[in-house]
Amino acid sequence: MAKTPDIIYTIVDEAPELARGSLLPIIQSYASAAGIEVETRDISVAGRILSIFPDFLTDDQKITDDLAELGQLVKTPEANVIKLPNVSASVPQLEAAVAELQSQGYAIPDYPADPKTDAEKEIRARYDTIKGSAVNPVLREGNSDRRSAKAVKEYAKANPHRMGEWTKDSKTTVASMSGRDFFANEKSTTITAAQAGGAKIVFTAADGTETVLKDGLSFDEGTVVDATYMSASALRDFIRAEIASMPEGVLFSVHLKATMMKVSDPIIFGHFVAVYIEEFLAKHGDALDFNPNGGLGALEKLIAGNAQMEADLKAALAARPPLYMVDSDRGITNLHVPSDVIIDASMPAVIKAGGIGWGPDGKAADTKCCIPDNCYAGVYDETIEYFKETGKLDVTSCGAVSNVGLMAQKAEEYGSHPTTFEAPANGTISLVLASGAVLHSHEVEKGDIWRSCTAKKAPIEDWIQLGIERYKATGTAAFWLDSARAHDAELIKVVKPALEKAGVEIPILAPREATRFTLINMREGKDVVTITGNVLRDYLTDLFPILELGTSAKMLSIVKLMQGGGLFETGAGGSAPKHVQQLQEENHLRWDSLGEFCALGESFNFLAASRGKVKAAVLGAAVEDATQKVLLEGRSPERKVGQNDNRSSHYWFARYWAEALAAQGEDADLAAHFKPIAEKLSANEEKILAELKAAEGQPADMGGYYHADPAKVAKIMRPSETLNAIIG
Repeated sequence: MAKTPDIIYTIVDEAPELARGSLLPIIQSYASAAGIEVETRDISVAGRILSIFPDFLTDDQKITDDLAELGQLVKTPEANVIKLPNVSASVPQLEAAVAELQSQGYAIPDYPADPKTDAEKEIRARYDTIKGSAVNPVLREGNSDRRSAKAVKEYAKANPHRMGEWTKDSKTTVASMSGRDFFANEKSTTITAAQAGGAKIVFTAADGTETVLKDGLSFDEGTVVDATYMSASALRDFIRAEIASMPEGVLFSVHLKATMMKVSDPIIFGHFVAVYIEEFLAKHGDALDFNPNGGLGALEKLIAGNAQMEADLKAALAARPPLYMVDSDRGITNLHVPSDVIIDASMPAVIKAGGIGWGPDGKAADTKCCIPDNCYAGVYDETIEYFKETGKLDVTSCGAVSNVGLMAQKAEEYGSHPTTFEAPANGTISLVLASGAVLHSHEVEKGDIWRSCTAKKAPIEDWIQLGIERYKATGTAAFWLDSARAHDAELIKVVKPALEKAGVEIPILAPREATRFTLINMREGKDVVTITGNVLRDYLTDLFPILELGTSAKMLSIVKLMQGGGLFETGAGGSAPKHVQQLQEENHLRWDSLGEFCALGESFNFLAASRGKVKAAVLGAAVEDATQKVLLEGRSPERKVGQNDNRSSHYWFARYWAEALAAQGEDADLAAHFKPIAEKLSANEEKILAELKAAEGQPADMGGYYHADPAKVAKIMRPSETLNAIIG
């Protein structure tokens, strides 16, 4: 059996992947001096596509399925993985990646949007394993402990980012359905010993015909199993009502997670598109092969050159309330592409700005934020109402909000896995056990969105204990669970006795109440631990960091894998596409690798503790010193050409890291090795920075977006021959 690498650093997408081209050579060089191996594994969209179609590729084009390999590794004590943010591909992103690979000579098949033959269905099934949050459920064999490093928090307090002003008369609101949503229709139960075993999902049509939607399920004793659905007709009624009730001068928007919720949320997004342009579709829909799930951007491409249709679409949009814009200069609306407006990035941005978004006229305005499902809409609604009452947050004095998230073994993977379906007709969808007993059942209408998910016993218990540990270390915490919600009520049955056994009193609050509890305490300067399920983990670890720090990319997520390994996640990549666009236009990459620095230090520390590699602890301590100095000396990337960018930030990190290693007294060999490196990096500062900046201001050709040319990326991201020679 091959030896497990000391550290695995992931190959991903977009800005974090470009940054890897500059940072990883530094990491590998410094680690090798301590006898530590740092290898890579490819979990990018392009890499995953190529790995599942070996039968369409030449021998020299075939690649291994690195995600599958890592999925096995994280179930072992030897795992030590640094995971950078990867793209959770929506259909438009997947199609773009496929087209790019095909243009590069990879004869992979087209993505079948509407598969009809068995061959097309088989190809579609392969592609469906890539869509949405396909990576995280495989790697997250532990629960999440996500927080900001102390140095990051202290720097943010001393150097506050800009916050928009909140006023009591703000017209910004959150709108959600009055019922018949996932929250209202949810059923949940905990599997007993008698119920444990196989199960399937069955659709029964009105005439009694049965179709197995999903077979081969298996539930262990103690697993919490949910099922629910959202009514499509109620959703469309809600959308029409919200459009009709728009106040003057307020922007209309929808905030979903069409990347992670790869089945459900693109459908919900499509209903918003279809209702918003009902007038146009009533006139032209029959003549078009248009799927609203793809957004207005797909429609514009479809009708390009048809003057009548273009004019009618323009008129239909003009007759509706103005849309919240992704890019008003380029005419990219909230309804253009499902993956453009991701709730965990878009809602914090609106709140941080004081409740405003940008309209089609390029001006800021208040916004109606439609979040149809009530499971989590109340979090954003309560946050907005709180800031209307109290004014903006003072980031110079507020406490830090961390999160303990239930996510191990695919816990609560709502809408992002193969147990979510769009009802094919009127009938009933049921979860049926191997005994024939019906566990959950819902009467549905054609187009309704039905979903089921699970949370296993061991991850739930591990999550509770991790929450208790973090509460004891921090002092203020709450479990975010709503007794009025079926799923949460099942979890509360486990949480309460566990807290009693541990002798601790941590409040259990519904998300809306927990939101206010957290905001009040953080405003008072207290650090707060939010102990939540998977989706809220995803949302809150963007919301609070963006309010506190100005970004969530600087957060550190330590995943204590249940078999003893470690997974170190490096922050959020929601802004990564804009960073890539800027690099392509003017060769300036403003991606901040602070999250990678923090994860790297933790990974070295874990390696020292788990495998007894003493030198790794020395490297880890020096990484922490270097990270703090990057912050204190103002060496982080900035937005404009001529300022620090990702590459110059990496130079300073490498220099400070080498200086810390040269100055430490715990390992004489490492000190002797890094002393001349530190001296050369210092002596050549002016030359290195000039070489790094020489190409800025000019377009940069990556040779691809999803599958860039490694040689071109290396030339872009490592332009200083002097630095390269010193690092080695």
